[in-house]
Amino acid sequence: MNDRIRDLLAQIASLEDELRNSLHEQEQRVAYTLHGKRIEFEKSVQQAHQRLRRSLFYWVLKDRPLNLLTGPVIYSMIVPLVLLDVCISLYQLVCFPVYGVARVKRAEYFVFDRHHLGYLNFIEKFHCDYCSYATGLMAYATEIVARTEQYFCPIKHARKVLGSHVRTHHFLAYGHAQDYHERLEQYRRAMKEDAESRS
Repeated sequence: MNDRIRDLLAQIASLEDELRNSLHEQEQRVAYTLHGKRIEFEKSVQQAHQRLRRSLFYWVLKDRPLNLLTGPVIYSMIVPLVLLDVCISLYQLVCFPVYGVARVKRAEYFVFDRHHLGYLNFIEKFHCDYCSYATGLMAYATEIVARTEQYFCPIKHARKVLGSHVRTHHFLAYGHAQDYHERLEQYRRAMKEDAESRS
């Protein structure tokens, strides 16, 4: 990787941090505080949320009644999602210690905090928890697979791939064969050192 690419990646990381901080500052203006996993809104915000909540009757009949028809399809996806969750968790539990790769911390990917929002009714909160589980699971599984790819085949693709994980930026150039096996071992050693430093 040349210096220009390294500088661009550093700038991207810096801008992402700045964006996260700016978004967090903007969110803090909504007047809530975090106490561990508990979220508290100011009393006036809680009261406003309660006034804005739609009743179940209104929500079912008026909001989007056609959405109810797709409900069974959406919620039937829980079966493959849970199966993926069990399989990917078991995979990293068994294989990552053998490879010397740090395990992905599940709690960093699964966040269930939307049920604290008073303007959502019971069904909306349930939908939010389901979506939080599904998107958290996809991110969790992606990171497990990304670490596996970094261990076994840290080579960029010849073509641009949409939705690539962040680790691919540091992979070897496509077709760079000269010192591939030595560089692969360097990647593995670095991952092992990272795993040891985390434990």
